[in-house]
Amino acid sequence: MADIRTEFPYAVEVVDPLWITLADGTRIATTLWKPKTKDKVPLVVEMVPYRRRDGTVFRDVEIQAYWAGFGVAVCRVDIRGAGDSDGLLADEYLPREQEDACEIIAHLSAEAWCNGNVGMVGISWGGFNSLQVAARRPPALKAIITLCSTDDRYADDVHYMGGALITEDEMWSNFMLVKNAMPPDPQIVGDAWRDMWLKRLEANTSWSEHWLRHQCRDAYWKQGSVCEDFSKIDCAVLAVCGWEDSYSNSVARLLEGLSSPKRAIMGPWTHAFPCRGNPGPQIGYLQEALRWWKYWLAGEATGIMDEPLYRVFVIEEERPRSYYETHRGHWVAEEAWPSPRIDWQTRYLNPIGLDREAKTGAERSVRSPATAGTDCGRWGGYGGTSPDLAIDQRREDGQALCFDTEPLAEAITLLGAPEIELELTVDVPKVNLAARLCDVYPDGTSALMTYGVLNLSHRDSHEFPEDCPVGKPFKVKLKLNDFAREIPAGHRIRLALATQHWFVLWPQPTLATATIRTGLSTIRLPVRPAGPRDTSVRFEPAEIAPPVPSTDITAGAVTKTVEDDLGSGIRTIKLRSDGGTQSIDDRGIVTSSWNNDTFFIHPDDPLSAKLVTEYAWAIRSGPSDMEAKSRTELTADAGNFYLTWQIEAREKGRVIHSKGATRTIKRDFC
Repeated sequence: MADIRTEFPYAVEVVDPLWITLADGTRIATTLWKPKTKDKVPLVVEMVPYRRRDGTVFRDVEIQAYWAGFGVAVCRVDIRGAGDSDGLLADEYLPREQEDACEIIAHLSAEAWCNGNVGMVGISWGGFNSLQVAARRPPALKAIITLCSTDDRYADDVHYMGGALITEDEMWSNFMLVKNAMPPDPQIVGDAWRDMWLKRLEANTSWSEHWLRHQCRDAYWKQGSVCEDFSKIDCAVLAVCGWEDSYSNSVARLLEGLSSPKRAIMGPWTHAFPCRGNPGPQIGYLQEALRWWKYWLAGEATGIMDEPLYRVFVIEEERPRSYYETHRGHWVAEEAWPSPRIDWQTRYLNPIGLDREAKTGAERSVRSPATAGTDCGRWGGYGGTSPDLAIDQRREDGQALCFDTEPLAEAITLLGAPEIELELTVDVPKVNLAARLCDVYPDGTSALMTYGVLNLSHRDSHEFPEDCPVGKPFKVKLKLNDFAREIPAGHRIRLALATQHWFVLWPQPTLATATIRTGLSTIRLPVRPAGPRDTSVRFEPAEIAPPVPSTDITAGAVTKTVEDDLGSGIRTIKLRSDGGTQSIDDRGIVTSSWNNDTFFIHPDDPLSAKLVTEYAWAIRSGPSDMEAKSRTELTADAGNFYLTWQIEAREKGRVIHSKGATRTIKRDFC
C-alpha cells in the first residue's frame, strides 16, 4: 500500500466549485487544488465524465492534492453534460469535448495565479482526451501524462479487437447508461438540479447503438485516434500503463510514432494508477509525475529527460492465478523503441512442434467449441481481488491447436509484440482466430503470457473486410499484444490457436475449422538481452496525499463463477461486483453500487450466445436520494445483432423515469 504523506512544501487551497463559463454560455463545474503562494504556478487539467464530487473523489484527493502540495495547481473538470456541468453528453470523445478542453485551458492559463504553462493528465477517458487535445495544439499545453489509454479507438478500446466485437462494448455502454442518468449535486447547483436531471434522463440512450453501427474502422473511429497523424502532437508525452491492462499496446505505438519529446513507463498493474494499482509492486508515480510537470511546466532541472526512453517491468516465473497482489519481476530499460537490441527469432509451426527450421508435413486442424476462451481472463482486468486474470490454460490448450518448442536450454526474456504469419484454409467464410502464447512448466502447467485475435475477414483491412475464401489457402498476419516475461530454462513456449474466444469476443455465426499448412507458417519472438541501464531503473516508494474522509458502511465483494448445465449443455459465466456503500464524510454524500454480467452459450451453437449486463448506482446528497438501474441484453442470429436496453431512475424510491428500446443492427462481418 502507498504511504500517506502529511507534510508538504505548500499549504493547499481547495476551490469547489470553480465555475468556468464557455463561449456558448455553458457552465463547467471544476474543483481546483492550488498551492498557497504569491508566485505564479503551473497548472494540470484532468477532464472526465465520472463525477468529481462523488465518483472519482477518492483518488482525486490522494493525487491532485499531492501535486498541489508541491507547487503544481490541478483542476479536475466535469466535462459538458457530466457531474455538475451544464449540457448533455451524447457519446464518448466527441469533437465538442476537445474544443471545450482547448477553451478551458486558455481560460485557466490566463488566470493571475498561473504561469501560463498547462499540462493534461488522465487515466482511461482522461488519457484518451489528453492525447486528442494535444493533437489540437492549444498554445498553453506544454506536456501531458496519458495513462491506460490508446492512440487508436478502433484497434484498442472496449469495442473491437482485431476486427472482432468485444463483449465489453455492451458492458461499458450499460455502465454509462447509469452514469448519464444521475443528476448533478443539489449542494452545488442548487434548485436547478432537478430540471438538469430530467433533461439528462430524456436525452439518455445506449451508446452501444452507435458503436454497433460502426463495425469496421470508418471515419467514426478515426476521429479522436491520434495514430491517424502523430505529427499533430508537438508537446511532451509521458505514456504510462501496466501489462495487465487492456490498453498496453498503445505505449509502444506512441513511442514509435511520436516525434515530440516522450518517455514511457510500463509496469505490472491493471487499469489503475501506479501508486494505487494492483498487481504490485506499486511505484512512486506521483513523484515521477512531479518531475515531469516541474521540468516541462516550470523549467526546473529534475532529470526526468535523463531517464531511459522506456522503463519496463519484466514479469518473472509465476504460477497462473485469477489475481495477484504482487507480480514477481524486475525493471529494465530501453533507450530506443523499437529497440535495435531485440533479437527477432523465427520459429516454424511444424507438424510436431515449434522449431527453428521449417519441416513440412501433414496439415493440422482445429475446430474449437463455442465455449473456448473461458479460462483466458477478462478483456478489461481491474486488479485488486477481482478474479479477472487468466488461470491455468491446459483446458484451453486442449480445445486449441498447439505448437511447442523443445524445453529451453537457458532462460530467455521476451519483450514486445510477437508476430505470426499463417498459411491456412477454413471451411466457412467468417472466422475469428485467437492466438495465445503460453509458458509451459515442466509439470504441464500452462501460463498465458500474451494473446491476439483476428477476425479473418479483416485479414487485409479493418476498413474493407471480405469473406474468407472457403477451402482455398490464404495468408494472414497477426500481431499479439505487447508483453514482457522471463521464461526459465526447462520451460517450453507454446503457441495455441483457437477459433473461438468466448467470453471476450462475440462469436461468428458458425463453428469453424481452420487448417494450418505446417512448415509454411511462422511466429517471430522478440528476444531481449540484458541492457546496460537495466540496473539503473529506480522508483521512489508509492506515496499519496491523505485520503478523503470517508466511512465504509458495507463492504464490497467481487466473484466469478462458471456453471455447466449438464441437461441443456449451456455454460453460464457470472461476474458479480458489489461496490458496497460508502459515506463521503466531508460533503454529506453516501454512494452504493453493484454490477452483474452474465454470459450464456452452448458449446455447439455460437448463435446461442447471450450477454446480460446490469448496473445500479445510488447517491444520497443532502436532502436528495437518487438511484439509477440499467439492463442491457445482446443476442444475435446469422444476420443481425439484437440489442435491448433499459434505464430506470428513482427519487426517494419512486420511479420518475423509465425507458428502453430494442434495436436490430445488421452484422457487418462481426
